Formats: sequence, structure tokens, C-alpha cells
Amino acid sequence: MEKGARERGGSSLGNKGEGEFRAERLGGEEAGLAPGGDESAEGTVSPRKDWRRPPSAVQIPPIVRSLPALPAIRLVVTRDHGAEARALGGFLDVRRLELVVRHPDGTESAPFAYDVAARKALDAAVIAACYLDGGVRHVYLRSAVRPPCALRPVPPEHDGSLWELPAGLVEPGEEPSEAAARELGEELGFVAVAADMRPLGEWTFPVPGMIAERHLFYVVDVDPAARSLPTEDGSALEQGASIIALPVADALEHCRRGNLRDAKTELALRRLAESSP
Repeated sequence: MEKGARERGGSSLGNKGEGEFRAERLGGEEAGLAPGGDESAEGTVSPRKDWRRPPSAVQIPPIVRSLPALPAIRLVVTRDHGAEARALGGFLDVRRLELVVRHPDGTESAPFAYDVAARKALDAAVIAACYLDGGVRHVYLRSAVRPPCALRPVPPEHDGSLWELPAGLVEPGEEPSEAAARELGEELGFVAVAADMRPLGEWTFPVPGMIAERHLFYVVDVDPAARSLPTEDGSALEQGASIIALPVADALEHCRRGNLRDAKTELALRRLAESSP
């Protein structure tokens, strides 16, 4: 992909080197004004509550109410049309199923069709590689080209380029922490082992309506001076990527402004901010 890739509809993060990048500051927001504030007759702008505003401090309650048990609804496969599907044997397989919903009282729904995506390497590791500079925690991001985003058939259009945390698939028989260490070398150029990877919260299902893929999150401390050229995995989509390092707070601000739209990256950044001293 081209260096300095940028997303449509937002300001680019640019292609600056490590340590050079700093998020831009908007005058109105620096003054404590929420974006889109109302202008009064005197010409002043009144603040408006905005969900994008960061809280002054992250507070975790000492006691958390338990979630109720989920309804005991089960799915039953009544027929598998996979052999008839045309999308088999590639990066993704599509299982074309006929399902019924079985309720706790024994009643069942009418059969309905449902497509499920699958692949041999199902889960993925997401890595936040961090270091301290002047007491400020920094994190590495890497540009990525995502063909599904570039090929959106409906508005808004997108060029497919995103800033993301390093991430990659867990190969069959591979431990997730091993995959995280491998991807760290492939995508950023740092040498690490599985034991260096610390879990960053629990795993999640990013797209549960389509695929049973899990995202497993890790954080690792790195030394910027020890970074070498990423080994990459040979994919055309990994060639020519840009790598930047920026404060975690700046990265989160770019999430709020719509410059950083990768969901797994924002989730990991928020977890990272909550775990920071």
C-alpha cells in the first residue's frame, strides 16, 4: 500500500517518524468547547455535551452487578448446504445452513437459512506495543489496506486504508501469545517471545453475526531503539505500510474525531488507557 495512507472524511495522521507525531489540537476544543456548540447572539459558543469528550478520570466501581443468565435458546442444524456453496477452499469458507431456534419450553421456530463464515485459522491476536517517553505512554500503529472497506457497495465510500494496532491470525496448533509475538516481529520489527505478552483484558467476538472469530488482546513493553525492519508475511497487502508511534491519549482522540476507525484498535486503546498508572 502507499505510505502515508489516509482515511476519507478525516484528517490524516500523516507519515511522520517515531517521536515526531503529535495529534493536532483544535482551538474550540482546547478552550473546553464541545464540537458543534451553539452560537449565541453575542457570538460566543456555548458548550454542548458530547459523547466524544474523554472523561476527566476513568473510575471503575468496586462492586459490579452480575449479569442475569442469558435465555437458554439453542440452535439446531437441520440441514447443511455447504457442499452447494460456491465459496469453499479459499481464505474464508461459507457454511450455508438451515437452522431452527429451540426455546426453553421445547417449542421450535420454522426452519430458516443462515450463512456462517469460517476459516482454518479462526482467532486473531491484537498487540499493543508500548513504551514510555517523558513519562507518557506511547503506542505503535501500523497502516493497513482492507479490501472489503475499499469495495463498499454503499455510501460512504472509503479508500480501504486504516490505522490499526498490529494483529494477526492464530495458526492451528499455535498458542495465541505465540502468535502475538510472531506478529510483533512481522508487523513492527520487534523481537519478543510468548512470555513477554501480557493479556489486555478478556477476548471478544468482533463480528458474532457472521463468524466465530475471537480477538485476544495483549500488551508488551518495547524499546524503540531495538526496532528493526518488519519481516512481514509476504502478503501484498503488508508491503509499503507506514508505522508511527504516538501517545495513547492522542490515539484515543483520533478515535473520537473519526480519524481512527478500526474497532479492535479503539477497544485495545481504551483498555490500555484504563490500565495505565
